[in-house]
Amino acid sequence: MGDWYTREIADTGRLRLSCFLLAFIVGFLFIRFSVRMIRRQVRWWPGNVSPGGQHIHHVVFGLVFMCVGGVGGLAVEDGTSALAGVAAAVFGVGTALVLDEFALVLHLKDVYWSEQGRLSVEVVFITVALCGLLLLGLQPLGLDEVAGDGLWTIAFALVLNLCLAFVALLKGKIWTGIIGLFIGVLAFAGAVRLARPDSLWARRRYAEGSRKERRARARERRYRLPLQRLGDWLSDLVAGRPSG
Repeated sequence: MGDWYTREIADTGRLRLSCFLLAFIVGFLFIRFSVRMIRRQVRWWPGNVSPGGQHIHHVVFGLVFMCVGGVGGLAVEDGTSALAGVAAAVFGVGTALVLDEFALVLHLKDVYWSEQGRLSVEVVFITVALCGLLLLGLQPLGLDEVAGDGLWTIAFALVLNLCLAFVALLKGKIWTGIIGLFIGVLAFAGAVRLARPDSLWARRRYAEGSRKERRARARERRYRLPLQRLGDWLSDLVAGRPSG
C-alpha cells in the first residue's frame, strides 16, 4: 500500500491533494457528528462555542484554518515534503468547516437544519467528487487528452467542453455539468437532452403546456425524483435529517 501511494500519489505530485481530500472528508464527518450530538443535547459532548452568549458558527473556525493552511502552503516550497502535506490537510479541514455552512453563508441566516441547508451537503459531495477525479489523474476540460495536440486543437476542445458543460448547468443538471468538465461525454449528454422543467433553460425555451415542457416534467417524475430521494436519504444518513 505504501509503495502504491508513493508511486501513484506522491511521485505524481498529488501528495497535497490527497492530504487535502482526506482531511476534508474527516473534517466534514467530524463536524457533522459534533452538530448532531449537540442537536440531540448529549450530555457527554461539548456544546456550542458561545463566549459571552455569542454563538460562533464553525464557518469562522474554518476561515481561520483556511488562512493558516493556505498561507502555510504557499510558504512551503517543496510540494512533496511533510510540511506541504500538513498545510494541505489544515486547509482541507478549514474548507470542510466552511462548506458545511455554505447554505448559511449564501442565505446570510441560520438555515443549517432546514431544507435549504441540504445545499451545504450537496456542495460537500460535489467537492469530494471533483477532488477524487483530480486525484485519479483526470484533468478538467479534457486537458489530459489534448495536451499533446496543437494549440488550435487544444483551444477548440477546451471551448467545446466548457460550452457543453455550461449548457448542461443551464438545463439544471448540476452534477452532469460539473463532472462533465472532466468527462466530456457527460457534458455532451447533459447538453443535448431535455432540460429539467424548473431550470433556467426550460423557463426560457419551453412554453408552458408545450410538448417539450410535458416531456421534461414526465422525465422529472420518472427518473429525477427517485434519484433525488436516494440522494436525500444518503444526505440524511451522513449529515442528519432537516427539521423542516
